[in-house]
Amino acid sequence: MEAEQDKYPQHFNQAPRRRAEIIKPPNTLKAKVGSGGISEAILNKAQALLENNIVDFMPLAEMYLQNLMRAIETAQTNSDKLDTETLIAGMIYPAVQLKANGGMFHYPLVTTMADRLIQYLEVIVEADMDALEIVLAFHTTIRAVIMGRIIGTGGRHGQELLAALNDACMRYFERYPYNHSSYRLDYTEEF
Repeated sequence: MEAEQDKYPQHFNQAPRRRAEIIKPPNTLKAKVGSGGISEAILNKAQALLENNIVDFMPLAEMYLQNLMRAIETAQTNSDKLDTETLIAGMIYPAVQLKANGGMFHYPLVTTMADRLIQYLEVIVEADMDALEIVLAFHTTIRAVIMGRIIGTGGRHGQELLAALNDACMRYFERYPYNHSSYRLDYTEEF
């Protein structure tokens, strides 16, 4: 998996135009209890609970995938009424939730795919129809992984799916050099 990640560096070698904002809420429990270490026994118990988690991820993932689909449809039908940042933020939020929850529910492939989707959305300039086709491909692939209950990395097939998504992003940036953050207008040419 590391070799695959090296093949497709962060943000597809583009400078991000936006970043998914990480909001750190106040830790009210820590304020009540105070600072200090947690005993090894409690940490081991918490780790075991996470590793042996049997909660079904599908309903939660389906909710985030529905939100992502609504955001895609909004971008397809209302791109002239809403600004680009609003449209892209609507797609980033459910992707961030899928990334955050995938690993906890034993779906690291979902986490990796959602991470690549976030990186793609952080780079594109506008959500044009071809850009949205790639977002839709991520949606469809993540949904297939979850519906197929493909836990873990998905093995060779999981890596092939991930490579196909990464390749689609790279082809998009080659085909549309104006729609990513590395594109710079050259104002030195004469008319």
